[in-house]
Amino acid sequence: MMTEAPFLPRERLRKHQEYFQNAQKHTYLKGRYDKITSVAIPLALASTVIVLIGRGMYNMANGVGKKQ
Repeated sequence: MMTEAPFLPRERLRKHQEYFQNAQKHTYLKGRYDKITSVAIPLALASTVIVLIGRGMYNMANGVGKKQ
């Protein structure tokens, strides 16, 4: 019987496990680029939506931007 080689050496895997188990941050913010995907992108989308809704309300209140 042949066995497959592991993806990572055991020492490196153990080091990663210790890092993720002992870190004080939330699980979804532990990677290098996780702050971008779980904080910055949703904030950018929310701010864009708020600006567009405000612009639409202003246009409806003042009758601006109507099509003939």
